[in-house]
Amino acid sequence: MAEQIKIRVQNQGETSDIRILMQHPMETGQRKDDKGQALPMHFIQAFTVNLNGKPIIDGQLNTSISKNPLFTFKARGIKAGDKLSVTWVDSAGERRQDDITVS
Repeated sequence: MAEQIKIRVQNQGETSDIRILMQHPMETGQRKDDKGQALPMHFIQAFTVNLNGKPIIDGQLNTSISKNPLFTFKARGIKAGDKLSVTWVDSAGERRQDDITVS
């Protein structure tokens, strides 16, 4: 199972900075192992950020994103006590979801 998604929210007046770190190898299918064999593609294909159960960000990724991608966003209307959840699905069908309560 993949490592926990790290989610941080920093409220700054009406706007909030959201930082999301997704632990994932993000293999492109172009690298080779020690024996010269291509490593299979394995990357996050889609992710969603929900605020109190409603989607606020819906993204699609491909092989050009680096290992352990970090994303930052700005959003309005996030307040203490809100629930923020991040879900991703990768090319191998693996899924990860983590939640935080905004403080």
